[in-house]
Amino acid sequence: MSPTAVVLGVGPGLGLSIAHRFGREGYDVVLLSRRGDRHDDYLKSLAAAGVRGRAYAVDVRDRESLLSTLDEIGPVDVVYYGPGATDLNDAPGEITSATSDDARAAMDWLYPAIDVVQRVLPGVVERGGGLLFAGGLSAVQPMPMLGALALTSAALRNYAVTLNAALAEKGVYAGTLTIGGVVERGDIHQTVKSMPERFGSLAGHTLDPDDIAETAWQMFVQRDRAEEVFSVL
Repeated sequence: MSPTAVVLGVGPGLGLSIAHRFGREGYDVVLLSRRGDRHDDYLKSLAAAGVRGRAYAVDVRDRESLLSTLDEIGPVDVVYYGPGATDLNDAPGEITSATSDDARAAMDWLYPAIDVVQRVLPGVVERGGGLLFAGGLSAVQPMPMLGALALTSAALRNYAVTLNAALAEKGVYAGTLTIGGVVERGDIHQTVKSMPERFGSLAGHTLDPDDIAETAWQMFVQRDRAEEVFSVL
């Protein structure tokens, strides 16, 4: 039986690249995202590369739906957690204006990661698998304009590296991809690219999702570091 990799928050950028990279190593891939209308294209892309895949439409912030979907998927070997806000029109206030309510709302992107880990961990431990997370550069570099979202990035990063320390002796890897830049082909990339008058030029500020996915695979295989930072900022 082939190992299984679950990609949460899959989009046309990094999520799909992660799916292809693990699929190339013989993993069956399960895709989860809010935009179920795009899943057919993703699955066709995987099938064309010889990767077996299936997909589920679920918002990770809908806890009941998320957990029931994970139960339906069954035991997995690797989970990649990469969902996040993509609406640039809903930008947060900067950090000096962030309220405790803002912080609680921002943490809605953290809590599902914990729910996912708790649900899949027994199977991942049994298989000696791994947990990968994608977060923002504000976890390690002050970015006041991101407001309370910076708190979420820092919390997710700390969760990932602390999991790695706790699980290493059980043969399980956990790691985080800390990303500073616009990931090519992704939704944010398409939005920014379409509005240069608002966001300026992307030249020198983009990251190749295939390169990040390759690094993620090497981190999982080598298990010699819990974090890799990708920054063009």
